[in-house]
Amino acid sequence: MLYGSFMNNPYILRTKKQRINTMNRDKKKSFVNILKGYSKTFWVANTMELFERWAFYGFFMLFANYLTASTDTGALGLSQTEKGIIMGVGTFILYLLPVVTGSIADKFGFKKTLFVAYILYFASFVIMPYCRTFVSIFLNYIFLAIGAALFKPIISATVAKTTTKDSSSIGFGIFYMMVNIGAFIGPLIALVYKNTFSLVFYISAVLILVNMITLIFYKEPKREIINDPLGTALLNVLKNIFTALSDLKFVVFLVIVSGFWTMYYQLFFTLSVFITQWVDLSSLNESIRNGAPILIKILGGENGMLEAEHITNMDALFIILFQLVISTIVMRWRPINSMITGFVISSIGMGLTLMTNNVFFIIAAIFIFGIGEMMGSPKITEYIGRIAPKDKVALYMGCSFLPVALANLLAGIVAGPVYQHLTDKTTLLKRELIERGLQIPDITQSELFIKTCSDFNMSSVELNNFLWDKYHPSNIWFVVTGIGLVASISLWLYDKYMLKEKSEN
Repeated sequence: MLYGSFMNNPYILRTKKQRINTMNRDKKKSFVNILKGYSKTFWVANTMELFERWAFYGFFMLFANYLTASTDTGALGLSQTEKGIIMGVGTFILYLLPVVTGSIADKFGFKKTLFVAYILYFASFVIMPYCRTFVSIFLNYIFLAIGAALFKPIISATVAKTTTKDSSSIGFGIFYMMVNIGAFIGPLIALVYKNTFSLVFYISAVLILVNMITLIFYKEPKREIINDPLGTALLNVLKNIFTALSDLKFVVFLVIVSGFWTMYYQLFFTLSVFITQWVDLSSLNESIRNGAPILIKILGGENGMLEAEHITNMDALFIILFQLVISTIVMRWRPINSMITGFVISSIGMGLTLMTNNVFFIIAAIFIFGIGEMMGSPKITEYIGRIAPKDKVALYMGCSFLPVALANLLAGIVAGPVYQHLTDKTTLLKRELIERGLQIPDITQSELFIKTCSDFNMSSVELNNFLWDKYHPSNIWFVVTGIGLVASISLWLYDKYMLKEKSEN
């Protein structure tokens, strides 16, 4: 009773309210002051990150379908295995090279290195529409990957060098916001021109050109000048990497995490192809057309319909909407517990996206996947920062690219020969034709399906359902989920048996 009387005292309440208002005012003032304290170079770097991610994801989300769709749609008509090689090896190089390209930037300067990166980027995007064979598109994608690898470490280093201990948290929050906004907007704009693939690449080229102009306003941040020859500097980097990799616990962790990233990259390598081949989007388009016709008009592109990539791009939308909520929930969790939980949820979610050809179920599964991603992915970097020796934090953080690079190679295998054998619709159709003793004519994929529908006296929906029921292409989900769950279990065993000082991890 006395406690209740005390808490209901108007003076106490007014004083408490005043204190809260004062605290909120101080926080607001502090936040505003931090924003005002960022240099022009900080904002220029974040602007370039936004346009670069817009350019990259604008084409990358569509890349798998561009490589494998029928040639009469403007795509290349390559096999799933060839797609896996191109995307797996190329993206492997993209994430492997930043380990050494950072030294190149330190040697020759950030601004000069960015200019070279943009030249490579721009040239690759302009050339891309003219690459119509496996070899030419493969080489050009590696060319693009080199440009991206030169760019990638510079912007994050610039953000680090233009922020202080007090402003770095908000600074990197702004940086990651730019990453996600670019990754979300890029595919939306590109999908408007999906029926004219060359325009997708040219839009990305224009965005890189915008960055080249923006580079005029970029001021070189203070950095350590490296006077050693480039070869010596690169050799020192490799020696440092081997020093970090002599830490057995660290290496085991990186290998385990590569399993998570292998599962994660199926979002880009596999899911859009799976939806294009097997999922009927007409029910979704009809529902949106009846409920929100303006949305179809804005996003539908040339054919007035949502595409497979619109569905996969919802992962980026979910991250933008819910990352702060999820981060708040797991804020006080041990990073390794958050990762284990996130890996399990992501594995289940990604598996569910490939289990069914119901588009509404797939959207729900992508949301589940996104929750796991938001719980696990950010904690990987946080965990590496915690386990690294104090004098080797930058070195260990640089090695965080290694599991992503390895994962892209493995993801290429899953999305390539494994997908082609288990799930690829064209492969399964040809298998059915051979089983019936029929010849496979030398025509495009689209023409083959039209001819088969006529020969089998089936509609396209009936043929799709027949192949789905007979060959069970959804079995690919066992592979994808299995990889993620093995990574989750391995991380739990790592935590239980390899880590001794759990309080620090």
